[in-house]
Amino acid sequence: MSIKRIKAGDRMSQAVIFNGTVTTAGQVALGAPGEPVKEQTENILANIDNLLAEAGTDKSKAISATIWLSNMDDFAAMNEVWDAWVSPGNTPTRACVESKLAAPQFIVEIAIVAAIE
Repeated sequence: MSIKRIKAGDRMSQAVIFNGTVTTAGQVALGAPGEPVKEQTENILANIDNLLAEAGTDKSKAISATIWLSNMDDFAAMNEVWDAWVSPGNTPTRACVESKLAAPQFIVEIAIVAAIE
């Protein structure tokens, strides 16, 4: 089986396709650093939509999501954006944890696994 890497860099790929699935790297809001969680989450989910499209799939095929928040006080605001983004009836499994992220301007990070059909 072949492996396809999307936006491969020296440190990591932004997504990897293997065995009928695509996994994304943890996405941060490169287009909205330092913004509130709502704007960061919107930016991240738009990036994920683009990666999934490049892989030949979309959010309706999402299998699993992992979300890291730097502060669980942002949980409700993040969920408001998440709930508007997910495909109704096709919600993935999900974990959400509080964690210190790699840089202080990023307060949410999201990784997705999706099927490619």
